[in-house]
Amino acid sequence: MSTPEDEERLSPLAQRWPRASKFLLSGCAATVAELATFPLDLTKTRLQIQGEAALARLGDGARESAPYRGMVCTALGIVQEEGFLKLWQGVTPAIYRHIVYSGGRMVTYEHLREVVFGKSEDKHYPLWKSVIGGMMAGVVGQFLANPTDLVKVQMQMEGKRKLEGKPLRFRGVHHAFAKILAEGGIRGLWAGWVPNIQRAALVNMGDLTTYDTVKHYLVLNTPLEDNIVTHGLSSFCSGLVASILGTPADVIKSRIMNQPRDKQGRGLLYKSSTDCLIQAVQGEGFMSLYKGFLPSWLRMQSDWITQGHPMRPSTAFSKEESNPDHLP
Repeated sequence: MSTPEDEERLSPLAQRWPRASKFLLSGCAATVAELATFPLDLTKTRLQIQGEAALARLGDGARESAPYRGMVCTALGIVQEEGFLKLWQGVTPAIYRHIVYSGGRMVTYEHLREVVFGKSEDKHYPLWKSVIGGMMAGVVGQFLANPTDLVKVQMQMEGKRKLEGKPLRFRGVHHAFAKILAEGGIRGLWAGWVPNIQRAALVNMGDLTTYDTVKHYLVLNTPLEDNIVTHGLSSFCSGLVASILGTPADVIKSRIMNQPRDKQGRGLLYKSSTDCLIQAVQGEGFMSLYKGFLPSWLRMQSDWITQGHPMRPSTAFSKEESNPDHLP
């Protein structure tokens, strides 16, 4: 006769360690998605950093001579000037970042949902709990992944530095981590973490609220049912809102992470995220905060449609179930 210990030992791995299994599966899916959409991320970063007004203060040639070229021309320019494979420059730390962020976010959200918030008496998980839990989980995941995000952004700009005749900063991923750690210490690995977690919170808030609202509206007011079409339309709208809310913080984050630093690891262009925001608006105009918006939105869209979102409400519903006047 088998004992509970024997049954637990013979049960599938996913049942014995559900959160570890989810972390692993999320990491695998994130890796595939990262490889497929990384050129959009690289293009986004190049556009966000292009034309920085703050560079004029360094006296090394003022602003960049390259014009603002848009998403397609920037991507084609990278291929022509640096080579096709340079569209994936920085993909290794990006994979590290995606695994840490996605896994950490999912595990944190699961813990918040099951232990901290819990379901209501009718076994329903309210939207406000989903939004707050999603924002908190996004902040935790992004904070943990900040060192990999920092290395990713700096490596994405190495090809541009080479074209401008500037010396390369790193020989590879591990050299980048070691150099940043040596120059700025542990704190140096978390440069730009404030706008980074602000972006994560705003993106998750915009995504969750918009997705659920649009999905309910479509199911209740159109002939559509709760299916892949509804999911796609809801993802389209939620990705748009999330990008609108999160892109300014993303631009600030990229600029702070990429700015030149002194021997103590202190930034030479910006004192803080607020200083970066003010300089960008004063020197380049308000719309400079939305540089790289299109590739950012497209990348977010492709990721969320193909992978789904681990923090979206997963319970399907129908018109009858959502209509309080429905009688069986």
